[in-house]
Amino acid sequence: MSQLPDDPIVVDQRLQAVEAQLTYEREQQLALRPYLVPKVRRGIVGTSRYADRLRLDIKSAYEGDRAVLIFGEPGLEKDNIASLIHFGSRRRKQPLIKINCNLLATSGVELFGRKGGKPGLLEWIGDGTILLNNLEEFPKDLQPRLVELLKTGAYRPVGSEDESGTIKTCAARILMVSEKTLPVLSAKGLIGHTIKVPPLRVRKADIATQVDYYLKLLCRSRRATPPKITPEALRRLQGYDFPGNLVELESLVERAVRQSDSSPVLTEEVFWAAGTKTRRFRFNLLNGYPKLRQFLRSDWYPNWINYGFTMPVFAAIVGILFLGPQTRDRNFALNLFWDWWWLGSFIVFPFLGRIWCSFCPFMIYGELMQTLSLKVFPRQLKNWPRESAEKWGGWFLFGLFALILLWEELWNLENTASLSAWLLLLITAGAVIFSQIFERRFWCRYLCPIGGMNGLFAKLSIVELRAQQGICSASCTTYQCYKGGPQKGEGKETLGCPVYSHPAQLQDNKDCVLCMTCLKACPERSVELNLRPPGIDLWTTHKATAAEVALLFLLFGAAFLHRLPEISQQFQIELPTDSFGGHLLVSTAVLLFPAAIAIPIDWLMRRFSTISKTCVELSYGYLPVVFGVTMAHYLRLGLGEGGQILPVAALTFGGSGVGLPAIVAHPAVIAFLQGTVLSSTWLLSIVLTQKIAKQSWLSLLPQHIAAGSLMATMWVITVGW
Repeated sequence: MSQLPDDPIVVDQRLQAVEAQLTYEREQQLALRPYLVPKVRRGIVGTSRYADRLRLDIKSAYEGDRAVLIFGEPGLEKDNIASLIHFGSRRRKQPLIKINCNLLATSGVELFGRKGGKPGLLEWIGDGTILLNNLEEFPKDLQPRLVELLKTGAYRPVGSEDESGTIKTCAARILMVSEKTLPVLSAKGLIGHTIKVPPLRVRKADIATQVDYYLKLLCRSRRATPPKITPEALRRLQGYDFPGNLVELESLVERAVRQSDSSPVLTEEVFWAAGTKTRRFRFNLLNGYPKLRQFLRSDWYPNWINYGFTMPVFAAIVGILFLGPQTRDRNFALNLFWDWWWLGSFIVFPFLGRIWCSFCPFMIYGELMQTLSLKVFPRQLKNWPRESAEKWGGWFLFGLFALILLWEELWNLENTASLSAWLLLLITAGAVIFSQIFERRFWCRYLCPIGGMNGLFAKLSIVELRAQQGICSASCTTYQCYKGGPQKGEGKETLGCPVYSHPAQLQDNKDCVLCMTCLKACPERSVELNLRPPGIDLWTTHKATAAEVALLFLLFGAAFLHRLPEISQQFQIELPTDSFGGHLLVSTAVLLFPAAIAIPIDWLMRRFSTISKTCVELSYGYLPVVFGVTMAHYLRLGLGEGGQILPVAALTFGGSGVGLPAIVAHPAVIAFLQGTVLSSTWLLSIVLTQKIAKQSWLSLLPQHIAAGSLMATMWVITVGW
């Protein structure tokens, strides 16, 4: 007698089967959930031939069931490529799980299961796809099992290793991701498809597309408009090799967006990458001298000094220049400006670089007027036009410096107090005016002629301010040293870097005024004040510019311009300086003299040799000589007239000055020091040129001779025959 469809026994069996199936599926979901890859993160971005070839390789791996090996350097998102293969294949509706091989137990029970125990992932996955990530870390003891699986499509659970043990068939497809190929997989027939993913350094043509994609992705989540990236910033990215490949690039773009603080334009200052410069030969003074760190983080440096001393003293000096006697031998403010300040600045450059800019009265009054005007007329100051400023700012300050030098020579500013005062006020006016238009210290960064000179000579300094890029990359998310922000940890509340430089991406001392704002703001103790080999940036991370070289040769010519009477006397030349036109013509010719000697020689040297450096790059080799000839000029003023500051001060205020002490070096001592400075800086110029060019001494001999000839000419002018 046949059973009826509604027989209780049949119904119970069916219910048990359904319950068993539901239980299995529930256990399967629980087993696979920690490893499940729900979707593809992104496609292949780029239009280069490498990107096109990678797409073709991925499509060719869609069909079939054989294993796929995807290998390449770290950071290439190889696991995402595996996801693209799975979701493009016929198995797309089946699960994809990712197993990190470095986390597998050496027994292999997680993957292969145990005899008589719980199934392994190979059984739970069914017809899906298994992605073995970081295959190079697959346990060595399990590698023979993997080879057997790839070769036969079968495996033995743990505990059934003998020949009579249970053999199970694997219906899943195996995708493997590795940083290198494994020797055990070299046997023919184990791998169906092998895809080598090209590193980002050979796909430089795709960087612009990648950056644009990441920017849109980031801004879409923030519901913001993607910023533009400047050509200089893009070139900087394309000039970097990205050892971390796509992952590093994405992280760098995300950091740049955060650091830019919703700016519509991303400049090269916000793109910085770890490992771009050597950390050798550095000693962090802040670690060696904790008291120094404490002082530089205090309110004394530089604010209290600036507003309690520099600002009122500068106002007093300008007033004395206007109201006091008009010659340098009777006006101590004029003596202080031309004899003390200039010599003092050149003594400081090799040791502390551009530190004068932290105490600059032009900047102090500019910031003061900026603060007051914003309180009276609240408004949004303009963002910096960085692209235009980088292109034309250097030429602006070069032209302004040239006009100042001609004004100084033609109207005898060195010995006319009121004109010197007007010079100081005009530079202050520039700082004040641009502080009313742009945020922070735009004038100081791009347009100030004194700042341009300071930045040029700061390249030779034995001190640098930098930050530990690893700490900044891993720990910092606020970028308070750059953008400013509230107090955080030991980091103080600040307005951010006044010249928009991030200490972790600094490659040149000219972009740092040593104000220590970043040191005060940083909560991670990342900022360093390092002792280093002098001028090391010039042959490691330096970026040469034509405008800066033009300023270099202008300052070279200025050293000769200051000595027109000596030139006429030593070389017995009658210079036509009696008329204004003749004086202007002679002054212009003297300013151009060093460039007229050096540039043609450099061009010929490169024309008939194998030197790869450009004339602009090689011209920085003259920088020590420029420093030396300028220093030699101010040594005479500082060690001669400078020591008479007390008698001159008495004369300024109506006294006689008789009996007051004066310290004046003997002319022979001054001549000895001038000769020492000239000869030593020429030798330093030779060393620096060799370092920059990385060529043989003989191939650079013409430039060494040119530098020596100019130095010898100045020797004759200053020291004599």
